[in-house]
Amino acid sequence: MKIALVHDHLIQDGGAEHVLRVFQEMWPDAPTYTLLYDPKRAHPAFGNRDIRTSFLQKMPFSLSAYKAYLPLMPIATERHDLSEYDVVLSSSSAFSKGVITKPETMHICYCHTPTRYLWSDTHSYVKDLHAPGFVKSMLPFSLTKLRLWDRWAADRVDRFIANSNNVQERIKKYYRRDSDVIHPPVDLASYTIAPKTDDYYVTGGRLVSYKRFDIVVKAFNNLGIPLKIFGTGPMFSKLKEMAKPNIEFLGWVDPVTKGVLYSRAIAFLHPHEEDFGITAIEAHASGRPVIAYAKGGALETVIPGITGKFIQEQSWEELADTIIRFRPEEFDPERIRSHAMQFGTERFKQKISDYVASSRKEFNSKNMTFGF
Repeated sequence: MKIALVHDHLIQDGGAEHVLRVFQEMWPDAPTYTLLYDPKRAHPAFGNRDIRTSFLQKMPFSLSAYKAYLPLMPIATERHDLSEYDVVLSSSSAFSKGVITKPETMHICYCHTPTRYLWSDTHSYVKDLHAPGFVKSMLPFSLTKLRLWDRWAADRVDRFIANSNNVQERIKKYYRRDSDVIHPPVDLASYTIAPKTDDYYVTGGRLVSYKRFDIVVKAFNNLGIPLKIFGTGPMFSKLKEMAKPNIEFLGWVDPVTKGVLYSRAIAFLHPHEEDFGITAIEAHASGRPVIAYAKGGALETVIPGITGKFIQEQSWEELADTIIRFRPEEFDPERIRSHAMQFGTERFKQKISDYVASSRKEFNSKNMTFGF
């Protein structure tokens, strides 16, 4: 079985890129097709892989101003030549599901989410975009064209895997397609239970506006108790400017340091709606409870009263009230860690391997029936 991997673009290092790295570990000889690859921003592990980029890679300023090439990304995706492969496994939150394959090639898409700025978040995307007024006024017309292409692209996929029940519902709503759920892999090796905890709470991840770290900062500004925030992103400077001295910004941290942060914290704060929410699982693997917004992937990973608590509104007032009432001694670290073990990388690899094998067998059987 000759397999190819496809990913939207490699110009950041997030959860989707972690999934791709696991796919590459499973199929080390498989090339990875992607629109753009920036070795300076992507994970160093990609430097040892066969990465094949689109024509956009050679365009002026394509890595520093890649959003300017948004209208060309569907064309660039369709120009990936995948004709020699038996199986194509795409890792997609935008374009890679739109590759064109031969009738006898099976395309499985691991969908992190239907394209956010085209569907669920389109209005907030336009509103929050930092661009000249005339650009923002024209953007909806471009997004409409991209939305049509995105819907057609979904029809090219033979099998969808959703990374959560939450995403499964969105795939059904926006693409009118069924999907199977396999939760993403979490590297649990760096996370252990600490012998004792300190006096701080912790939160972090990619610091972007929709993740609502602003309400965490406001809550702790009023509470005056220690908070540590890890991660970088567009909101880093603004959040730091808002924060009082009891809030510490750590920037990017390596997995070992992050594991220590989790394990010694009173609890991890998860104030946003995520497709799945890997940071919550990392905190669980460290034996710590999670205080999460009761929406999205957190509903699949946080068990109220056992592994954490929910807030019902994204407001600093409710978060602060929950923290005031929070009793960490009510939670069993061993039980929390045991819950996290079901999301480990090896279990994910086995599920994906079984899924690809069974899907390929069924696909071949149907193709023989139709004479392909």
